[in-house]
Amino acid sequence: MNTTTWISRSVSRLLPEGKKIANPKEPSVSGPLFAIEKESSEPVFGAPVTRSTRERLAATLRQKEEALSPRVLRRTLEELKAIVDPRVSEVEGGRRAQGVAGWYAHATVAQRHDMWLLMSEQFVADGEKMKQAQAQFAAAVGTPDEAAAEVLYRRATVSPRRRLLQRFSVFPGGIRFLVDLRAEMLPYLKGEKRLQALDVEMEYMFSTWFDVGFLDLRRISWDSPASLIEKLIRYEAVHDIKSWADVKNRLDSDRRCYGFFHPRLPDEPLIFVEVAFTERIADSITPLLDEAGAAADLTRATTAIFYSISNTQAGLKGVSFGDSLIKRVVETLCTEFPRLRTFATLSPIPGLRPWLTKNAARLLELTPEKERAELGRTLNVQPPSAEHILAAADKVLSLDTKSPVRHWLQRCAAMYLGREMLDGKPVDAVARFHLGNGARVERLNWAGDPSPKGLKQSYGLMVNYLYDLKRLDRHRAMLARGKIPVASAIDALFF
Repeated sequence: MNTTTWISRSVSRLLPEGKKIANPKEPSVSGPLFAIEKESSEPVFGAPVTRSTRERLAATLRQKEEALSPRVLRRTLEELKAIVDPRVSEVEGGRRAQGVAGWYAHATVAQRHDMWLLMSEQFVADGEKMKQAQAQFAAAVGTPDEAAAEVLYRRATVSPRRRLLQRFSVFPGGIRFLVDLRAEMLPYLKGEKRLQALDVEMEYMFSTWFDVGFLDLRRISWDSPASLIEKLIRYEAVHDIKSWADVKNRLDSDRRCYGFFHPRLPDEPLIFVEVAFTERIADSITPLLDEAGAAADLTRATTAIFYSISNTQAGLKGVSFGDSLIKRVVETLCTEFPRLRTFATLSPIPGLRPWLTKNAARLLELTPEKERAELGRTLNVQPPSAEHILAAADKVLSLDTKSPVRHWLQRCAAMYLGREMLDGKPVDAVARFHLGNGARVERLNWAGDPSPKGLKQSYGLMVNYLYDLKRLDRHRAMLARGKIPVASAIDALFF
């Protein structure tokens, strides 16, 4: 046995079953630079990846949980670096990026994950240049050279990763590609901090590219292209659209639907809002979704109800344009319907049930003794426990208006919306959105959404957030001080 044969057999024992080492005497065949390796079995994705991309690039053999071998990983990195080669034009860089996107479309999730890691770990700012620029800036503080030193420092901290993302945005469909890439990557961020650099860079770039100044507000109507209406059906996140009759009702003459569109995604609404016109603030979603209901008389309508707001692009998480959407819609509605005086929502409370399940015992302790006794008499158990009350709450639609259980649930919901905060923000996601835009918690509506989804989320309760156009800034200032703006009816329900 010669030396070459011995090495080949010995190394083969270290490789996963079914993997071969090529005969060194056979001529090598070069495939595409981004060829997907087919000679190995697919690794189990989600297994811990202990080696950094730097270690893997310097290695010879892959570990079991790694999708791309060191050889292909190196070639992949070279392809990515070629995109940002300073010697090539924007157009050529975009063409190369398009080639990478073509490979990505056929790659497995594990192989895509390896590319995310490369983009995150291998395209960092030059550490030495950053140190020098930081030292120069520190020395220049308070001198006439401070502003110039700041510019140099900012430039030194810009990573090649940003340039890479810019080149991907050049080719047609490039922005769509990046938004989808981030949407696919987001679920893995919590367990893998190594991807955070790429995520933060993408969020920054998207905040620039999708600035509201670049977005068009367009009305979506029954006369819009069928492909656009189909997307409305697909992306509706609050109240599922069940049929074409349902969507036609939402786009009827007494309704409006508006969306923000980006020039590079002209047929894709980024966020849309559905509006109904009424004579008073709505307290139930049922009549608004009633396909057989008569159209409202627009000559008498004084109130615009925002009953559904849906973000459509998971990859744009962290990019805020919802508040601008509502402002623009209000301005548009006021021009078309001068009689409108009130702008409010009819909103779900998606986090109420899970929050109450965890906090019922604490809230029961806050309940005045007299009310606890009434709860006990109603439930035929003294003293009542959180488990007893939650069990009774599952029959919310059968509770009459004077039921102590009903009253207690409403008080808990008021506490949830008007008092509960996390890191200085309302704990409920929908509340966080509207209160952050300057609205206030106006009114709770019992059985506002009696659907299975509504009962599962919030025992059927819905809430109105009021947009008082003269007090939006005041409400934002209150929230910044840690106080949630609420109407007197909500304040009266607090324990």
